Amino acid sequence: MRIAVLVKYVPEVTSDLRFSDSHQVVREGSDSTLNELDEHAVEAALELASAADAAAVEPVETEGGPAVQAAETKESEVIALTMAPESGDLALRKAFQMGVGRGIRLTDDALADSDLFGTTLALAAAIRKLGAEQPVDLVVLGMASSDGSTAVLPALLANELGWPKLSFADTVTLANGGLNITRHVDEAVETLWSGLPAVLSVTDAANTVRTPNFKLIMAARKTPIEAWSAADLDLDPTLVGNSGSRIAVVETARVPAKPDAEMVYDDGAGSGAAALVDFLVEKELV
Repeated sequence: MRIAVLVKYVPEVTSDLRFSDSHQVVREGSDSTLNELDEHAVEAALELASAADAAAVEPVETEGGPAVQAAETKESEVIALTMAPESGDLALRKAFQMGVGRGIRLTDDALADSDLFGTTLALAAAIRKLGAEQPVDLVVLGMASSDGSTAVLPALLANELGWPKLSFADTVTLANGGLNITRHVDEAVETLWSGLPAVLSVTDAANTVRTPNFKLIMAARKTPIEAWSAADLDLDPTLVGNSGSRIAVVETARVPAKPDAEMVYDDGAGSGAAALVDFLVEKELV
């Protein structure tokens, strides 16, 4: 099984975000890391790869001897893919620490400031390039990124590739040559199946992210990272980056400071409770 897992280099949630003149998040030199939900995507990809390898090794009978395991099985491959400046290597190296063996970064001035549609085109082109080497069976993503929180990239990517989409998965298992997922929708739980290839997005309930061991942490420092440009992907530069953007951010501003808290003290005769009731009524909370 060959799996591409998409990872994103995002600012820490608690960091002080800065924006460029074009109202894009400044990632260079910022306190950034691997998107937390993408850690669950990496974990899901690794678990599915292991399950596929285990399923591929079936007992066979030999003449005059006990059952043995088939020896000629090809191990699954998990490839981490990101679209980021060179600093985005930190996200790929975090994936290496978890056990991913190959990492690719899409970096090009032509790709800078791409909107969701341009990003989709670039990532789809990279997946097709990987597929030209050897077919890709599955693309895995976290359900959203902490910086954009749009949660629409999995759907856009599936549409661009022409593959089925399994989104917001809380559990994922291999089944009948494809994938079974369960997901919570409003007050219901859905069970869905899809054949492969497919695009899968997972929630933080899908698994427990493994703790990297020392050996993988050390190896991750030296694992080579491939850099692909827009030309490598045969992308039309007018369809990506600022020139191809269908979305424009017209203004960015800091979140207004919270007003000082209003302290109410009870006088011993119930004035505090009365003030609380008045507040709740005023805010239409009761």
